Amino acid sequence: MKLSQFKFKLPNEQIAQYPSVFRDECRLLVLHKDTGKIEHKIFKDILTYFDEHDLFIFNDTKVFPARLYGNKEKTGARIEVFLLRELNQELRLWDVLVDPARKIRIGNKLYFGEDDSLVAEVIDNTTSRGRTLRFLFDGDHETFKEVLYSMGETPLPRSITREVEPEDAERYQTIFARNEGAVVAPTAALHFSRELMKRMEIKGIDRTFLTLHASLGNFRDIDVEDLTKHKMDSEQLIIPEEACLMVNKAQEKKRQICAIGTTVMRALETAVCTEGRIKAYDGWTNKFIFPPYDFTVASSMVANLYFPYSQLLMMVAAFGGYDYVMNAYNEAVKEGYQFGTYGDAMLII
Repeated sequence: MKLSQFKFKLPNEQIAQYPSVFRDECRLLVLHKDTGKIEHKIFKDILTYFDEHDLFIFNDTKVFPARLYGNKEKTGARIEVFLLRELNQELRLWDVLVDPARKIRIGNKLYFGEDDSLVAEVIDNTTSRGRTLRFLFDGDHETFKEVLYSMGETPLPRSITREVEPEDAERYQTIFARNEGAVVAPTAALHFSRELMKRMEIKGIDRTFLTLHASLGNFRDIDVEDLTKHKMDSEQLIIPEEACLMVNKAQEKKRQICAIGTTVMRALETAVCTEGRIKAYDGWTNKFIFPPYDFTVASSMVANLYFPYSQLLMMVAAFGGYDYVMNAYNEAVKEGYQFGTYGDAMLII
């Protein structure tokens, strides 16, 4: 497959700027991957496609307030700092992106907060935009994180062009987020409300959790036509033994296994072994899935509607079938579905 095969026309007005009023009341496009049949539903209808002891797998990563704005020493120039990951807890070292990058060099100091109460020093250039910052802070690590995060804002993707609003802190987070470390929300899981989770429980649908800390690599442009030459950013992945037992049991019982989102699908395909079972995992993954690809664990998946040329669309096309998925996407555009982080959802079954 080539990059140019994942082109479709998406009007700007169909890029969602706000979430649906209620989490589980966005639209749901259902694609039957064996026939290409398409149905138009509401998200809370999803449970009608599953039976008792089918298994939903969720990503319980928690997004932290990764976008900060500071001022450069002497000039006072406003600099955006996007926190990527903590490199060294004791030394307060962080891997970050800075914008505009051309203004920031090794040795520069950046000041954060209304009273410049937090200071960071640039100690390394890691990429054209990336830097390593050392935060100068006297106090324990927990207090430092509180101060740092109090100055940050919810890291909405660039496709959302409005200002960040207070409700984003809650809506750009799943209701079961608990393991902090992501800068990108697992968006397919944003549609699950407490009411829907309760209905799952009543129906007897099983659930389990893994953790994949999604990075900005989800939004990085693919700049090669030959997809085999694209390299994904590495992301931290933890799959506990409990999740493995539930997934492997569901496989043995021939239950439906539904991956809630592309992060879960990538996690499962990273941890699968030769016998088709998954094993506990604590490490990193840079797995890039695009057609053709043989999936071994999940029998269905929930996804959002993604942008042209995106690696997320490529994974969905690999799972649902390229022709069926691209046809479904054209149908979604025609029917006025909303795309992107806060957009509508798709069930491939």
